[in-house]
Amino acid sequence: MNTLKVRNFASENAIYMVLVVLILGITLYDPAFFSVQSLRDVLIQSSTRAIIALGVAFILITGGTDLSAGRIVGLSAVISASMLQRSDYSSPFFPDLPYMYYIVPVILAVLAGVIFGFINGVIVAKFNVPPFIATLGTMVVVLGVNSLYFDMEPNNSQPIGGLRPDFTNDLGTGFIGAGDFRIPYIVLIAIAVAFVVWVIFNKTRLGKNMYAIGGNIQAARVSGINVARNLIIIYSIAGALYGLAGVLEAARTGGATNSYGNMYELDAIAACVVGGVSTTGGIGTVPGVMAGVLIFTIINYGLTFIGVSPYWQLIIKGLIIVVAVAFDMRKYAAKK
Repeated sequence: MNTLKVRNFASENAIYMVLVVLILGITLYDPAFFSVQSLRDVLIQSSTRAIIALGVAFILITGGTDLSAGRIVGLSAVISASMLQRSDYSSPFFPDLPYMYYIVPVILAVLAGVIFGFINGVIVAKFNVPPFIATLGTMVVVLGVNSLYFDMEPNNSQPIGGLRPDFTNDLGTGFIGAGDFRIPYIVLIAIAVAFVVWVIFNKTRLGKNMYAIGGNIQAARVSGINVARNLIIIYSIAGALYGLAGVLEAARTGGATNSYGNMYELDAIAACVVGGVSTTGGIGTVPGVMAGVLIFTIINYGLTFIGVSPYWQLIIKGLIIVVAVAFDMRKYAAKK
């Protein structure tokens, strides 16, 4: 009986155990990794990725997937950055744009994410196009839209820089507190978003419907759930999260190009799968997703910190993804 309990505990908490082992392993190799600055750097790099992964988790739990996430992030980054350059910057995107409080471009950028998320939802829910194909098409469209916008006169596809300090400080690089107790604003925003998503997942009708749709879409319909409406709302929320992540990425890096967000959706899907979000739908938690994001950030940051080749990092990440999916499929098969 005790052996069974240990097994169940290990199965339920494997993701957190991997995270601890990863941190301990890198720290033993180089104790300098275990520092407040390293922790802060990991959390900053994780923040936007976590928000994207939470958006992708909505879709995966319904039994779908979203390949357009990264490109929506890029579009939102370019939109917000293009409207928030300093007045004295030598190559402004909009030379005659009047000063506005940064919340306006932020809302517009997030709204762009909502619009494309809504489009994804309509294509999937109303036209019954498989999510993989629907979001693949949207991914290409968003890249085209972003590239056309980015190539407008007088910018002509030049990287957007010279962002206003109020925007970058408040949303990207600023801190609250002092010394070792400084907490980056971007980390607080990610935590707040994670809490809101946790509430949606666990305390709302939408969350219950989401898990029901992912568990068995036909049973969800029979039980009276309006599947189409719920899917459209879910995809729209995911789009909003991608839009917010794009804004924060522009603020964090101090600029944007139309290549921003490239392949981010694959990292987000991988983090979700490693974090216990089932590839078959109906299963997933916010803490698991956050742990999955941290694992991949620590792999990127920690292995770079100790001098491991980026090519080995890719191999390690790939192996982790395959093993995580294999365990997920075994658990699913055991339940059938």
